[in-house]
Amino acid sequence: MSKLVLFDFDGTLADTAPDLAAAANRQRERQGLPPLPYDVLRPMASAGARGLLKVSLDIDPDHPDYESHRQQFLSDYEQHMTVLTRLFPGVPELLQSLKMQGYRWGIVTNKVEYLALPIVRHLELHTECAVTIGGDTAGHAKPHPAPLLLAAERAGFAPQQCVYIGDDERDIVAGKAAGMPTIAAAYGYCNPAQVANWQADAVAHQVTDLLGHINRLL
Repeated sequence: MSKLVLFDFDGTLADTAPDLAAAANRQRERQGLPPLPYDVLRPMASAGARGLLKVSLDIDPDHPDYESHRQQFLSDYEQHMTVLTRLFPGVPELLQSLKMQGYRWGIVTNKVEYLALPIVRHLELHTECAVTIGGDTAGHAKPHPAPLLLAAERAGFAPQQCVYIGDDERDIVAGKAAGMPTIAAAYGYCNPAQVANWQADAVAHQVTDLLGHINRLL
């Protein structure tokens, strides 16, 4: 029987950080501030607008100007979100291996659909992807399990027939809450030293580690 492999997107399948960091630095440029080094911004790529605005402008959602800055960030990002974004090395080969072994695969991301779906198409993932769930698809975003449960339902699988892979602690929390085995993608945007605290069922330190963990867990 086929099983379903669900991936987070940013920092797990796709290296989106260069374009996200560029959008964050555009916010600094608008404020007359110098750009931050890429290495400072990259670790926040999985945290979306909230994390990147905190690093780039030191503002939180309770700041009176937060929403206007967030909208500007999203607008800037949307205009340039496929310039440098690429699949992580080894991902195309992994997806081909999953297909050959009879697995289905899909994407569950906290990136909202209007941003996620064009990038999925740009990277030519849409033809084989069984399901794509954005941060606004299920009414809740991760770490809530609803997006993962909706992905399984739409693809026609029970949660126990799925595995979830992500590079953020909330991915592991969501996967566990959905009743799925989990794999931490320690090659992503997370701090590898913190991954052990997440208590994922497996840890992949590089993309080539994933297939063995998937086969074992499913």
